[in-house]
Amino acid sequence: MERAVARLASERPVVIFSKSSCCMCHTIKTLFSDFGVNPAVHELDEMPRGREIEQALGRLGCNPTVPTVFIGGERVGGTNEIMTLHLNRSLIPMLKRAGALWV
Repeated sequence: MERAVARLASERPVVIFSKSSCCMCHTIKTLFSDFGVNPAVHELDEMPRGREIEQALGRLGCNPTVPTVFIGGERVGGTNEIMTLHLNRSLIPMLKRAGALWV
């Protein structure tokens, strides 16, 4: 299942593993949307094998497992990591390098 996560994580410049009922997931998705980024979002609670993918994320070191953000195919982390990058003004340059932003 870790291979499936890697495949999904590399399908777009930004990939978010989320749950539709998670408020922190909503916050992260809104942040990227406000930047004009169009991430691939995988709502684990709406996917047939979502529970297995969530367990694989846990085995990859994601704690909590959602939201988990991949940028340029690399796991960046969850809410704390994304917000820290944003506050440090590092997130936008990272998104540009990954091809998610052209501004």
